[in-house]
Amino acid sequence: MTDACPHVADVADVTPSAAGCEECLKIGSPWVHLRLCRVCGHVGCCDDSPNRHATAHYHATGHPVIEGYDPPEGWGWCYIDEVAFDLRDRMTPHPGPIPRFV
Repeated sequence: MTDACPHVADVADVTPSAAGCEECLKIGSPWVHLRLCRVCGHVGCCDDSPNRHATAHYHATGHPVIEGYDPPEGWGWCYIDEVAFDLRDRMTPHPGPIPRFV
């Protein structure tokens, strides 16, 4: 599956930018799931969340590869090639409790 996606080579070990969605934490907005940019470490919310910050980060930066990060889920996704791939052997650990909105 990853042979069709050259962007898998962009997967880097990164430091997460925040404990939750960086932008949602700033504006006090809820999210559904977190996504981690595996190019720079930006933590954003998924497309089921009201603000879709992970996809917005991709459009703003061109960073194509994210990791399911709520908690680390072991999969990656390339926005450009629209393929999923296995990251179980390279999951980014979460630094502590994930903030939740009730």
